[in-house]
Amino acid sequence: MSASLAEAGESPGRRALRRFLRHRLAMFGLVVVSLFVLAALLAPWIAPYDPLETSWSRLRQAPSWAHPFGTDENGRDVLSRVLFGARASLMAGVVAVLGAVVIGVPVGLVAGLAKGWVDAVISRISDAMLSIPFLILAIALAAFLGPALENAMIAIAISISPVFVRLARGMALEATGTDWAEAARALGNPPWRIAVLHVLPNILPPLLVQGTLAIAEAIIAEASLSFLGLGQQPPAPSWGSMLNSAQRFIEAAPWLAIFPGLAIFVVVLAFNLLGDGLRDALDPRGSR
Repeated sequence: MSASLAEAGESPGRRALRRFLRHRLAMFGLVVVSLFVLAALLAPWIAPYDPLETSWSRLRQAPSWAHPFGTDENGRDVLSRVLFGARASLMAGVVAVLGAVVIGVPVGLVAGLAKGWVDAVISRISDAMLSIPFLILAIALAAFLGPALENAMIAIAISISPVFVRLARGMALEATGTDWAEAARALGNPPWRIAVLHVLPNILPPLLVQGTLAIAEAIIAEASLSFLGLGQQPPAPSWGSMLNSAQRFIEAAPWLAIFPGLAIFVVVLAFNLLGDGLRDALDPRGSR
């Protein structure tokens, strides 16, 4: 009885934190993501070799104590390249999603609050972009902008932004029908003030969940673009470009594909687990 009363008296933030900390898979995802972020930040200090250093005396050497992940077709240490490649993948994922949020949320709020023809135009454009498979749209935009990591991040951000437009628009439409929104309008608050002070705080929890899941999609997209030669350009390390180079030696040197592929799989899985845990923790109907 006392425990239930204590839980009922908890603030929403503390209740969400308690649920999240009790979500084992989400905590596992958080730990894995944190390890990858630390590895990316500390890559210059923890990488055993220069990722660009070539050596004709150690071409395609199998994993050993000297090279735990082996060496590639140019004698470069695969472990060092995986660590430095994490920088490109994680930066592309986070920066692209932040860009999508900056583009999508304001546009979605405008559509939901303005309504009328403004909402109709924005919704039709957003629906048209969502009708195209995300990766196909990202490849088309990256090909138009040119092969570079920066252009790949722009292409990914534009391709993901319709998801955040729809999310922000839906929350804005839901908020405009509430009593507090009517009261705010009756007091003379302009639409922008209602959006910033009332709608935006309510959209933060679902935005955080969607953003976490979108980072996983963005990492896969960056690896795909780099694999196709539209992202990080060689010899700079990237998980996608490493897989592209490895396909020629998949039978003779399978470790060239195993380790970058495993890195993509693990970090994407971790972000998805983290996003699922945040969704469960922030759900007001949850019982955990």
